[in-house]
Amino acid sequence: MSESSGEAVAAAVASATEAAGEVAAGGWRRATGIAGVAIGVVAAGAAAGVAIERLTVGRGMRQKARLALDSAGPYGGLRGTPGTAYAEDGTELYYEVDDLDPEADAEVHRAPRRRRLFGRRAPAPVTVVFSHGYCLNQDSWHFQRAALRGVVRTVHWDQRSHGRSGRGVAQTRDGRPVSIEELGRDLKAVIDAAAPEGPIVLVGHSMGGMTVMALADAFPDLIDERVVGVALVGTSSGRLGEVNFGLPVAGVNAVRRVLPGVLRALGQRAELVEKGRRATADLFAGIIKRYSFASRDVDPAVARFAERMIESTPIDVVAEYYPAFNDHDKTEALARFTDLPVLVLAGVRDLVTPSEHSEAIADLLPDAELVLVPDAGHLVMLEHPELVTDRLADLLARAGAVPAAATVDGYGSTSSSAGPG
Repeated sequence: MSESSGEAVAAAVASATEAAGEVAAGGWRRATGIAGVAIGVVAAGAAAGVAIERLTVGRGMRQKARLALDSAGPYGGLRGTPGTAYAEDGTELYYEVDDLDPEADAEVHRAPRRRRLFGRRAPAPVTVVFSHGYCLNQDSWHFQRAALRGVVRTVHWDQRSHGRSGRGVAQTRDGRPVSIEELGRDLKAVIDAAAPEGPIVLVGHSMGGMTVMALADAFPDLIDERVVGVALVGTSSGRLGEVNFGLPVAGVNAVRRVLPGVLRALGQRAELVEKGRRATADLFAGIIKRYSFASRDVDPAVARFAERMIESTPIDVVAEYYPAFNDHDKTEALARFTDLPVLVLAGVRDLVTPSEHSEAIADLLPDAELVLVPDAGHLVMLEHPELVTDRLADLLARAGAVPAAATVDGYGSTSSSAGPG
């Protein structure tokens, strides 16, 4: 980390501490202006030190650029057949199903072929269930969803209090923080509603991968009887309290001391905090980019797409989820995947769930395919979509989830052929 970045980190930590004092004293307007970014973003899996490049460009120009990207970016517009599952506490969990469409598949057969997948001669009736990460939503799988349309049945859902799902009932009614165990039960409710029978492949990114582990821990019979493949992308089985987010140890420790209390306080004044976040959108965008991507040539529309997803997560939801990560430990649950085809994939430069956590998972699953992407950060499925789609497609072939010689196009075209090519 550069000296200037280190200074920015120290300033952010000081701002967080100052915000905590302001909150205690009742000075909400000033505190939210500071903490709306310094805290909200850190809790979303980011930290400070990257705003300098944005200080050299006019604010009006940046606002126009964001509007242009919002209107031009095609990402996140894929929709399927909607449905609602209900969690144990009554929370409405929104999901969408992309079913196989033989006519559509025949139509896109005329599109240029990109790569072929060879599975069994007759496709197994497999459903692929995608679980997204913290402060994201089902659209974070945009590229993979586009590529798999017409090839295999897929389910995409929004975790509680994210995307189109309802606010967590237990959180709003009882004031209870979210737990990873609760998310595992939510996933079971979605599977029961959207894929009540037949084989399934579980795909999870970051918190979504933790959700998959929690499902395995709570419902081992489901794994044994129905799951035929698992993909764990940029995730961790535990020890997240040791992650330093690429910051100096002293800075991380200072943030950890003040963050839980400040988040709880800010969550109680969500409307004011959101105003603070909007007022400092430029800093927010720079931080998101640093902690989401590693390569310099990320499509600006993709970066803005990620920014919009994270921006849409209210501060009170950020606060409700934060404690779950330090408590998360599902190392023993990984044993449920021992006899299955498993893909473990991570970006080498992921500062949120470092690739060492994926390597630790792979060490416990020696038959898993471990893929480490050198020039990738936390949102590897958006940063290097074709690579992630390629490895996921290979997993589906190994699990018998795709038609014989199906072709998967990285940007949504699909076709199939009777013979190898």
